[in-house]
Amino acid sequence: MKVVCFDLEGVLVPEFWEEFSKITGIPELMKTTRDEPDYDLLMKMRIGVLKQHKLGMKEVHQSVAKMNALEGAKQFLDWLRTKAQVAILTGSYYDYIGPLIEKIGNPFTFANSLVIDKDGMVVGYKLREPDGKIEVIKRFKEAGFETIAVGDSFNDVKMLKGADVGILFKACDALKKQEKDLRCAETYGELKEILKVLV
Repeated sequence: MKVVCFDLEGVLVPEFWEEFSKITGIPELMKTTRDEPDYDLLMKMRIGVLKQHKLGMKEVHQSVAKMNALEGAKQFLDWLRTKAQVAILTGSYYDYIGPLIEKIGNPFTFANSLVIDKDGMVVGYKLREPDGKIEVIKRFKEAGFETIAVGDSFNDVKMLKGADVGILFKACDALKKQEKDLRCAETYGELKEILKVLV
């Protein structure tokens, strides 16, 4: 049995923090793991910016309500689910991704949790486990699954290299240059052609 594991943001749905940056007009929030590989540093910066601008979960949820899946994402996953198991392995947070997961057909999702105070302000974050994406890949393999991983950012590299097959999707040039051994796709059509052979 094969399981295809996807990063979420930038692959199937827009980057939440980029969209939130556009909506709030705060340029610092445009930074993602494509720009800052140190996830802890990135999240601490985001939480600090939210606090500085007095933005909490109310504003986060309002922004998510305006977002849609990337064009063609759901149809692509609907096709893939007829061929293999599908799992989302994301550094995002259950606290706000629910509506977006619903828009791509509610696949199994492994995510993290925010620490939210009584006033609805984000004061921290809790990873389900360190390096969660690669740890789930390892467990799938231990359970006898053949694993295929799809991601777009530096924080996906361990997952992509740990899977039986790793595919970069809409990755930045710096990442493609760094990981020349990984397959690349720029559209769901190209990704489908690669996966047709694998699943």
